[in-house]
Amino acid sequence: MDQQTLLEAAFLGLLEGLTEFLPVSSTGHILLAGHFLGFESEGKVFEVLIQFGAILAILLVYFSRLWNIAVTLPTSATSRRFVMSIILAFLPAALIGIFAHDIIKTVLFEAPALICVMLVLGGFILLWVDRRETTVLYTDVKDYPPSLALKIGLAQCIAFIPGVSRSGATIACSLLLGTDKRSAAEFSFFLAMPTMGGAFAYDLWLNRDALNSDDLTLIAVGFTVAFFAAIIVVRSLLNFVGKHGFAPFAYWRIFIGALGLIGLFLT
Repeated sequence: MDQQTLLEAAFLGLLEGLTEFLPVSSTGHILLAGHFLGFESEGKVFEVLIQFGAILAILLVYFSRLWNIAVTLPTSATSRRFVMSIILAFLPAALIGIFAHDIIKTVLFEAPALICVMLVLGGFILLWVDRRETTVLYTDVKDYPPSLALKIGLAQCIAFIPGVSRSGATIACSLLLGTDKRSAAEFSFFLAMPTMGGAFAYDLWLNRDALNSDDLTLIAVGFTVAFFAAIIVVRSLLNFVGKHGFAPFAYWRIFIGALGLIGLFLT
């Protein structure tokens, strides 16, 4: 393993940490960057497993809130409803992820042109949703009813198409269904924990025998960089969204998608 490969792994880890919780598609960014860098990962295992860094980051930032939910679970109906909502939102993606795993990894993840198109299309949709006038019904994630959570979870499944963005799909759906921007982003954070954790565990199990020492070194580098980058994003995103909305991310998606299409056309 040469130094360039390690630097590429660190760069991809940085991309993962910076984009995982933004509505810009971290998977799309990593797959496109890997394509143009010539970075190859057997079964795209690297791209999935470095998400563990982002998972640990959000667990660390939200530890006190998660602990409060856990200890009040036996006595608080609000905490129990919130946990039930997260479970309901997580289940659709879990089922599709298990049964469509091979198609997702071998077909969708190998289509850079599709990723670029979805980045651009998703950018225009996010821009429309961000500017759309809606009546706000929910401003606290703990007040989201289970039926709303299930709809958000179904929307999350669209993000199996790389370039769509898991957070982008959940946030856009939340806003259309009457949430405010801050709580929409925060619910996406909470939903990311079981969704990303499940994807990490499932891919690790499937590829447990195929990983070698070089793979583990690259994953460790990507994971570490993703962890620290994600901490910065999680701690600052909600305030940024409260001030600027999601339009900046929409424009970024359109720019990166268009740039990627130009790059594919020229190569």
